[in-house]
Amino acid sequence: MTPAGHYRFGNVARMEWIKLRTLRSTWWTLAITVAGAVAIAVAVGLNTKDAAGDLTNNALAGLIPGLLFAGVLGVLVMTGEYTSGTIRATLAAVPRRPWVLAAKAAVFGAVALFLGEAAAFISFFAGGATLRHGIAAPALSQPGVLRAVVLSGAGFCLVGLLGVGLGAIIRHTAAAIAVLVGAVYILAQGIGFVTTAAAAYMPILIVGNSLSTTKPRHCPAGAGPCPAFLSAWAGLGMLCLYAAVALAIGGWLLARRDA
Repeated sequence: MTPAGHYRFGNVARMEWIKLRTLRSTWWTLAITVAGAVAIAVAVGLNTKDAAGDLTNNALAGLIPGLLFAGVLGVLVMTGEYTSGTIRATLAAVPRRPWVLAAKAAVFGAVALFLGEAAAFISFFAGGATLRHGIAAPALSQPGVLRAVVLSGAGFCLVGLLGVGLGAIIRHTAAAIAVLVGAVYILAQGIGFVTTAAAAYMPILIVGNSLSTTKPRHCPAGAGPCPAFLSAWAGLGMLCLYAAVALAIGGWLLARRDA
């Protein structure tokens, strides 16, 4: 057994994996998230009548509400230990506090990435299989389709990591979730009314209008000002930046504050 205070990063990551996999609520929530994304893809596929639309984006629509669950789970990965008080034991065993956050982010990020990709690919195929009205299902070999599916799953993971970072910064579950919901969902709507230029940088719009698309996005005629949506790779970079900044600030605060 490795003595307390002498853990390597691999030991810390294994401890975090044990914590994560023993929580039934984690797996139930992730399973419901995937099932919900697939159900929405099926419903959209059955009701799609425009063959000229972005069928890949339509099939991936169910990942948008799933972002909330990913972020909330990310928050709980960090704040759950503060709520139960076990964070003191964790930090006593691992004096290198940034390692704790890094291990949580690595373990949860890997799980969220796997589930996000699973949800994206299953939704894509389910949505295509249910298309009617003579509309042909999109194929992964078509331009931009594979990229859209893969990056959408990655977006699920990155919003989850944003939640981990916010949990480390705020430490209180309800407050961190409120900030997450505000930043990912509500703020996007408010900013859209004030300035369309900044709206394109909001996480939910990045996933819905940059990562999951295969065609340029255009606003309907007469819909008013329209944001210039980011490209897929620029959107992915912006989500990475959000997650990295939140985790960096969370790690800095974790190293300097009392448990």
